[in-house]
Amino acid sequence: MVAEGKPVETFEGELYLRETWLRADLAIIKAWRADTAGNLMFRKTARNFNPNMATAAKMTVAEVEEIVDASTFDPDCVHTPGIYVDRVVESTINEKRIEKLITRPREIA
Repeated sequence: MVAEGKPVETFEGELYLRETWLRADLAIIKAWRADTAGNLMFRKTARNFNPNMATAAKMTVAEVEEIVDASTFDPDCVHTPGIYVDRVVESTINEKRIEKLITRPREIA
């Protein structure tokens, strides 16, 4: 039912439905560091989807915490090459909004 009107191909005896990928017009991503060439480094969970979205979008705008000179990064530390990044904007507010831990004193029984 799902494959009606769509191309289906067989690989090693299994039927597979061929689909087109999703392509974004604009990706606004958050990175930890960028150099002046647009190479990006991410920290922690930002590496989950940001590099993929940077490569899938027609235009990528990266908001970064710090911009450094080109060739500052070790090439092995570049998570997204600058060829995928169209604009780099240095963020002015780097506040990490996390939930607040509020505790109350325990009742003595």
